[in-house]
Amino acid sequence: MLNAGVLGAGHLGKIHLKLLNQSTKYNLVGFYDSDSEAAKRVSKEFGYKIFPTMEDLIEACDMVDVVTPTLFHFDCAKKILDAGRHLFIEKPITKTVQEAETIRELAKKNGVRGQVGQVERFNPAFTAVNKQIDNPMFIESHRLAEFNPRGTDVSVVLDLMIHDIDAILSVVKSKVKTVTANGVSVISQTPDIANARIEFENGCVANLTASRISMKNMRKSRFFQKDAYISIDFLEKKCEVVKMKDAPKNPDDFAMILTNAEGVKKQIYFENPTVDANNAILDELEAFADAINTNTTPIVTLAQGTEALRIAMQVIENFKEI
Repeated sequence: MLNAGVLGAGHLGKIHLKLLNQSTKYNLVGFYDSDSEAAKRVSKEFGYKIFPTMEDLIEACDMVDVVTPTLFHFDCAKKILDAGRHLFIEKPITKTVQEAETIRELAKKNGVRGQVGQVERFNPAFTAVNKQIDNPMFIESHRLAEFNPRGTDVSVVLDLMIHDIDAILSVVKSKVKTVTANGVSVISQTPDIANARIEFENGCVANLTASRISMKNMRKSRFFQKDAYISIDFLEKKCEVVKMKDAPKNPDDFAMILTNAEGVKKQIYFENPTVDANNAILDELEAFADAINTNTTPIVTLAQGTEALRIAMQVIENFKEI
C-alpha cells in the first residue's frame, strides 16, 4: 500500500480524505491544512491525523494529494516533487500555463509520476462510450450549475468548462487550430457564463457553454461523427449511441429507415450501453496508485492537464479582447 497524505481539508479535501482512508491501495497517513482551527475540526470529527507542517506530511508520504485552492497548487506541487514524492493534483493543474510546464519538468527530473484530477474522465457514462467516439466532427457541451460561492475565486472556465475541454481533448486526435469565446460576469468578479468555440486542425468544431448561475444543473455533451451520434449525460450518468448503417434490402416492420436526397437508404440503430455505478473520485485515485505500482502512464497526465489549462486560458484571453 502507498502511504498517502492530503493537502487541504476543505469540502473536496474531506471527500478525498474519506476515500483514501477506505481505499485498499493507500494507507492514509494524515493531512495538513493551513487553517489550523478548521484542521482541528476535521481531525476531531473524522479522526485523521494532522501534520504540523506541509513538509512533515510530504516526508511521511509516497503520494501527496493536493486539494487546496488553485492559487496554492504550484507551491505545494513544487515541494512535493522536489521531495521525490508522487503527485495527485486537482484541476486546474495550476493558475498559469508556465507553472504547469514547470511542474511537468520537475516530475520528469525527479522521476516521479503525476496525475490531474479531471474526474469526468472516470464518469461511468463517459467511460461506457468513449472508445466509440471516433473522429467526431462536431461536439456540443453544456455544463450548467446553480450558483455556489465556492469556486468563484476563478473564472467559470477554470471552475466548470475545463472539465469539458479536457474530455474533448482526450477524444479529438488533432491539434487545436483556433479558439474564440465570450463571457459575462453577472454576480462574480470573473465571468459566470461563458461560451467557447474550439476549431481543430482536422476540421472538428467544439461548441462549449458553461454557466454557474443557472436555474438548473446540467452536464451534457453530444458527439457527432460519420454515421453516429453519441450523447453523454455526465450528471445523470446516462449515455446513448445512435448509429446509421446501410438499410438491408428487406428491413423488418419496426425498422427505422431514412432516405436521403440521393435516394440512399439508412437504418437507424439505438444503443444504450451499460453504465456501471462507481465513485469516480475513488476510481481516479486508485487508477493513479495502479500507475505508480506498475510504472505506467497515468490516465490523466500532467501534460494533458497542462494542455487543458492552455486551452482554457486561451478562452479567458478571448474575454479580455471583447
